[in-house]
Amino acid sequence: MIGAVVLALAVAFGANALWRWGAGEQEAATDAAFYELPGDLPAGEPGEIIRSAKIEGAPLGSTAWRVIYHSRDLAGADVPVSGVIVVPDGPAPEGGRSIVAWAHPTTGAAAACAPSLAVDPFEVMEGVHELLDAGYVVTATDYQGLGIEGASSYLLGIPESNNVLDSARAARALPGTGASERLMLWGHSQGGQAALFAAERAAAYAPEFTLEGVAVAAPAANLNALMSDDIIDLSGVTIAALAIPAYEAAYADQYSKDEIDAILTPAGAAATPQMAELCLLTQTKELHAIADPLIGGYVTSDPATTEPWQTMLQQNSAGNSPITVPVFVAQGLADRLVHPDATKGYVQLLCSQGTDVSFHELPDVTHGLIAEAAVPELMLWLAQVDTAHRPASTC
Repeated sequence: MIGAVVLALAVAFGANALWRWGAGEQEAATDAAFYELPGDLPAGEPGEIIRSAKIEGAPLGSTAWRVIYHSRDLAGADVPVSGVIVVPDGPAPEGGRSIVAWAHPTTGAAAACAPSLAVDPFEVMEGVHELLDAGYVVTATDYQGLGIEGASSYLLGIPESNNVLDSARAARALPGTGASERLMLWGHSQGGQAALFAAERAAAYAPEFTLEGVAVAAPAANLNALMSDDIIDLSGVTIAALAIPAYEAAYADQYSKDEIDAILTPAGAAATPQMAELCLLTQTKELHAIADPLIGGYVTSDPATTEPWQTMLQQNSAGNSPITVPVFVAQGLADRLVHPDATKGYVQLLCSQGTDVSFHELPDVTHGLIAEAAVPELMLWLAQVDTAHRPASTC
C-alpha cells in the first residue's frame, strides 16, 4: 500500500514537472513583451507593482506570478525590477502568511540571464516546494539589470538587497497573496550576499517588516576573500568579468573607468565585455571557451589587495553592520568556489558581533548542491524563528 502511494505521488509530481515545462515553453514565446517597458515609465514607491501576469506552470498546489515592481538602485533612484511570486493555494491563515524572500545565485549579469525568464523559473528556486508546503509566500527577485534592461547590480550589496526587500513589498501589494509583515530571507552564493545585506539594512530600508531571520548557503559574504581565492581559476575569471561592468557603472562618480579597469591585462580588457553578455547556466560552454585561456592572465594583480578594488569589494562585503536576528549558515566542505574557511571566518565575525548563528558544515557537498542539501535543516530552523523561538546558537 505504501509503495503504491509513493508511486502515485512520484507519477503526480513527474506529471506536474512535465506540465510546468510544457506551459513554460508556451509562455516563453510571449514573455519578451512582458519585460518591455515604456521609456517614460512614471516613478513609484518601492515594491509597487508595475505589471503582473500569472504563470500557468506553477508548482502543484500553488499560484504564481511574474511581476515587475519598483525598486531603488545604488544611488536611490527608481528602477524597475522583475521577479516571481509564488503562493500556496487555499485561504491564508489568520494573521496572514509569512514571506520567504529568495535571493538566487549567479546566473549572469545580462538581462537575458534572469531566472524568471527560464522555461521553468521554479527550478532554480532552491527549497521552493518545501517552503510552499509549509505555507510560506515565496518571492524571487531577478535583481536589477536581469530581466529588465538596465545597469547590472552584480555583487553590489545595496541594490541587490533593495531588490530582495522590495520583492517582499511586491508580494504584499499583489492581491490574493495573503502576505503578512513577517519576513525571512534565504539566499545562495551571490544570493547569500544579497540576503545578508538585506538583513543588515532591513530596519532602515523596510521598517514595516518584522524580520525574523536570514538563512544563507555558501554566501559570497567576504568579496575580498572570494576574489583572492578564485581569481587564479575559471570561476574567478568569470566572477570578475561579470562584476567589472557593474562596478564601472556603480562607481562612476568616484572612480574613472580607467582606474577600475587598470587591474585588467590587455587580453582581460578585450574579453570582459563579451563574457559579461553571456549567461552562466545556458551559455556555459561559450563562457568557458573565452575564460579558460585567460586563467592566470586575466588581471595584473589580486583585486582584493589592489585599489580601488580593495575598497569597493570591502564596501560590498557583508559584516560592515551587525545583524540582530538569527542567522542560518550552511557550507559544503567540498566547495571550491566559496571556500569553507572564508565562510567560517564570516561566521566568526557574526559571533563577535553578538549574532545568534546556526552554522552547518556538510561534508562532501559542493557549491552547486549546498542549498538543496541544506533544505531539511533550513525548514526546521525556519519553523523555529517563525514561531518566535530563538534557535540555539553555535557561537
